[in-house]
Parts: sequence; C-alpha cells; structure tokens
Amino acid sequence: MSEDSSNPPAYLIVRVNILDPVAYGEYMKHTPRAIKQYGGRFIARGAEPTTLEGEKESRRVVIVEFESEEKAKAFYHSPEYQETMKLREGKAVAQLIVIGGFPIEEWNKVVESSERLASSGASD
Repeated sequence: MSEDSSNPPAYLIVRVNILDPVAYGEYMKHTPRAIKQYGGRFIARGAEPTTLEGEKESRRVVIVEFESEEKAKAFYHSPEYQETMKLREGKAVAQLIVIGGFPIEEWNKVVESSERLASSGASD
C-alpha cells in the first residue's frame, strides 16, 4: 500500500450472510486474484467476529485495503470481479461498503487535542 500519509488507503468492508457454504467457497477461491489486480489485499478475512457492543454480528466480515477509494470502486466495477460475483449469486447475501482511511496527520492532531483535554481536566 501507499506510504504517502497525505493519501491514506481506503477499506472495502464486506459483511456476508452465507446461504450455501460450498458454493461460497468457490467464490472465495477467485476473489484474491481480482483484488490483487487492483492493488488490494486482505486485512481481515475468515476470523470469527467478536461483538463488543450492539447486536451480535453473525455474518462473515472481510476487510480489504486498497490504495484509494477509486481503486476499491474500480475493483468492484471491474469485469473480473463482476464475473466472479456471479459465483455467489443466490449463494450469499452481501453488503460491501468503501470508506476512506484517516490521514496520519489528522490522527496526530486529534490525539494532541484529546491529550490537551485530559491534561486540563476537561472531559469529552
């Protein structure tokens, strides 16, 4: 992924209710190839999610990192992925969302501001 902190990566977050595990397994074999073509990589895949707050997450959760939102969208709309998607039609119900990463410079600013609040005795 890009080391340019002014241009943070984007994340494709996938939540899937698998209806046919065998057929979905076929789909899973093909997605890495399409993801790689658009510069993406899995950040999380296949681990059992642990719900810390709210309704228990029972779906499969996958997180894919891309260099940018544009690359993530290009992957999703690509002929390679659109063809691969056909393998899960009727076999799983998925939600895919893309969210941009948080620039490190902005993170440093909000941490500094938060630490100033803590040292002054103020609360959130």
